Amino acid sequence: MTSPENRRPGSGRRTHRDRHGRGLRGRLVPATVPLARTKAEVFDDLVLDTVETLERRFAKELAGVEFAVEDVPPDLNVYDSDVLEDGEVPLARLLPGRPGRQEVPPRIVLYRRPLEFRAVDREDLADLVHDVIIEQVANLLGVDPDELA
Repeated sequence: MTSPENRRPGSGRRTHRDRHGRGLRGRLVPATVPLARTKAEVFDDLVLDTVETLERRFAKELAGVEFAVEDVPPDLNVYDSDVLEDGEVPLARLLPGRPGRQEVPPRIVLYRRPLEFRAVDREDLADLVHDVIIEQVANLLGVDPDELA
């Protein structure tokens, strides 16, 4: 057996080094630390928390409803009444399902960037996401939002 000092450069386990001889760097933040999560992942978790709570209470009514997150709303000149707006900026959209040959389930789409822009901190964002989802689900089911909250 040869010692590590006598080993030829091409044999055995290779070590990768950068030009300064330090080797590969790992993650700057461990995966268990909250900083390792992106804004999009945090936003998705907030949406899932609210949707799971609603689905536990209204499983039958929300059985076929799809929930989606898009970064920004599509660029349209005029938005229909199915869009929840703040001023001129859409925050969410309810796409009612279309029964028929090509059945399309109802879909609620939240727009991440406009919602994040309106929130002061993570707690405020969680409240805003909750309120928007409640509003859209209430519109879909034809009930008052206070009944769902």
